[in-house]
Amino acid sequence: MKLSTKILSLALALVMIVCAISLTSCNGEDHPAADNEKIKIGLTGPLTGGASIYGIAVKNAAQLAVDEINAAGGLDGIQFELVMYDDKHDATTVETLYAKLYEEGMQASLGTVTTKPGLEFKTFAKEDNVFFLTPSATGDAIPEFANGYQMCFADSNQGTAAAKFFNENYAGKKIGVFYKSDDEYSVGIYNNFKANLDKSFGDISATTASFTGEASTFDSQIQLLKDCEVVFMPIYYTPASQFMTQAMNVDNSIAIYYGCDGFDGIDAIEGFDINTVKQEVSYLSHFNSTATEGPAAEFIAKYNDKYDEEREPLNQFGAAAYDCVYAIYEAMKTAKANGKEIDANISADELCEILKEVFNSDSFTFRGITGKTEGNEKSTISWSADGTVQKEAIKYIVKEASN
Repeated sequence: MKLSTKILSLALALVMIVCAISLTSCNGEDHPAADNEKIKIGLTGPLTGGASIYGIAVKNAAQLAVDEINAAGGLDGIQFELVMYDDKHDATTVETLYAKLYEEGMQASLGTVTTKPGLEFKTFAKEDNVFFLTPSATGDAIPEFANGYQMCFADSNQGTAAAKFFNENYAGKKIGVFYKSDDEYSVGIYNNFKANLDKSFGDISATTASFTGEASTFDSQIQLLKDCEVVFMPIYYTPASQFMTQAMNVDNSIAIYYGCDGFDGIDAIEGFDINTVKQEVSYLSHFNSTATEGPAAEFIAKYNDKYDEEREPLNQFGAAAYDCVYAIYEAMKTAKANGKEIDANISADELCEILKEVFNSDSFTFRGITGKTEGNEKSTISWSADGTVQKEAIKYIVKEASN
């Protein structure tokens, strides 16, 4: 045998060895989901810690959707499975948790519940080409890559929508802002709110207060904002409730506290009685969790029938997760109707390409429970080319003003 032939034979042997031990084989048939018996949807979110009220609602509502889909026969007989791990709203946990989900056969995902972990998750999902539709990670950069989508309003969209509401409803009132200056969620909303606020409000910098880190005492911020009539709070519910509680001890002119989706669950915080707050507490939302009729009310009844309303309260994060699961399911049904093959052990990469084609299609419109519903008709939801969601927002009043 010539030396060149020996070298070629050795090279081919090495290639065969690498293929045999690689996670993905040379013929493309081997991948982490190759042995799946169900289509596996993965995600991470806070199931413990201060933001757990969001993660628990997401897990419960997503599981409710999976259970309903499976009970109805799944995807032409193929069942679904939901797998969620606790990221504690800590971005440093995501690499390990994502790897675990992927190695266990995750084929599609709801991404993460909150934004900071989501910014890590999206990078890993891009590398493996895993499709994700997050219910509640609102950061503008979350759907940066072609495989990422949001069911929630992006931060910039929330800020713009909030400014539009202020322009139309609070003209002539003295407004203030209380935000977290080291948090991407809060800063993103604030910047777009300020940029789209009508010039008639003047320069609001003088009535803008901020905080950083885990601050929980807001004496100086309250003093700055005490003469405002409306205080916009693009923050999460814990510091918002602390501000409201501490402001009770100061004479102030505040009539309305207005937030974004971070306010969801503020009326269910342990140790905080929202009824002691005299101001109206409201926020920009895409779900009415007090609905008494229509699709939202039907979902609320099903959720509360299955879960403990006191220990695991529903919020818009959960409603969005319910919509996420159904949107992915409906997209798979659409793809199959268009001739695509989807089975229980399809690779994440292949499924991602299929789902992207559907979600990017002008003809795909999802009917859900989030967004504005009319009577017994579900809302109309679609997605822009950049992965952001298109649906009509609503104002949700958590608590009316009291004397």
